[in-house]
Amino acid sequence: DISVSIGIAPITVETQSVTSLMNAAETARNVSKERGRNTIHVLDLEDSNLLERKEQIRWVGQIQSALRENRFVLYAQLIQPLTIKTGKPHYEILLRMQDDDGSVIPPGKFLPAAESFYLMSSIDYWVIDKTLSELADHIRESGQRCQVSINLSGQSLNDPVGFAAFIGNKLEQHELDARDICFEITESAAIANIDDARLFIDQVSTYGCQFSLDDFGTGLSSFTYLKNLKVSYLKIDGSFVIDIVDDPVCESMVAAINQVGHAMQLQTVAEFVENDTIMQKLVEIGVDYGQGYGLGKPVPFAEILSSLPNSKSKSA
Repeated sequence: DISVSIGIAPITVETQSVTSLMNAAETARNVSKERGRNTIHVLDLEDSNLLERKEQIRWVGQIQSALRENRFVLYAQLIQPLTIKTGKPHYEILLRMQDDDGSVIPPGKFLPAAESFYLMSSIDYWVIDKTLSELADHIRESGQRCQVSINLSGQSLNDPVGFAAFIGNKLEQHELDARDICFEITESAAIANIDDARLFIDQVSTYGCQFSLDDFGTGLSSFTYLKNLKVSYLKIDGSFVIDIVDDPVCESMVAAINQVGHAMQLQTVAEFVENDTIMQKLVEIGVDYGQGYGLGKPVPFAEILSSLPNSKSKSA
């Protein structure tokens, strides 16, 4: 079946250039696509969403420049074991952009534009390549391994075979132990691309990589889909964790997810661990890992690697 999405932009006295006109038409076209395709959207200059769209268009150029000029920066946040029997600490890789003046731009500024204009796959490829490269350099210099989790967007799952092959090639190129790499996929992205997600996870799991289902608990059929995906970790959505001390319903949700996860031989991770009180409640429930400002704030990944013990210097 063939579908069409049409965007129309008016030419007015406020039109600045052909480029701005084409960007406006593209914006209208994207709105048409988001509304289910086979529609025509005429850009309303008084539309309350227009300013937001214009802002996103502005970010598109900056994202593309950052990819070309290598101006993205890796940050990471600690994922800490909450019980003695749990494994080692590991780190979630996060992304920041470096502005022309050297200032650091948080992801909330540019990632919505990357999502809207289908640039997330390019960002995912960059993050994976950069992370594995820095890990390989660190291991060569220090002899010390480091376990990391890398977020993947739903857009990258649209090409499961090619994306999996890229990861396999990078693991081989950098000679890394795939068991140190965990990929995080949000529950919503997995459900929206369930067949592609299953194919991708099955392929990359053969390399030895692990998977975490992020923001778990927000979907309507969470546990049904969970049986069909080979993941090792369940990351409990932070909206339940943040109110766990004062809201019995949130506490029950976290406990239920944790119980089902353990019944399926999965390890559980709680987001938004903002203080010791929340952490203690999670320990009582039996959640395996915690992540949040109460345990550690995001810092440049290079700083984390440099702070790890150097086994080569010890042997020397």
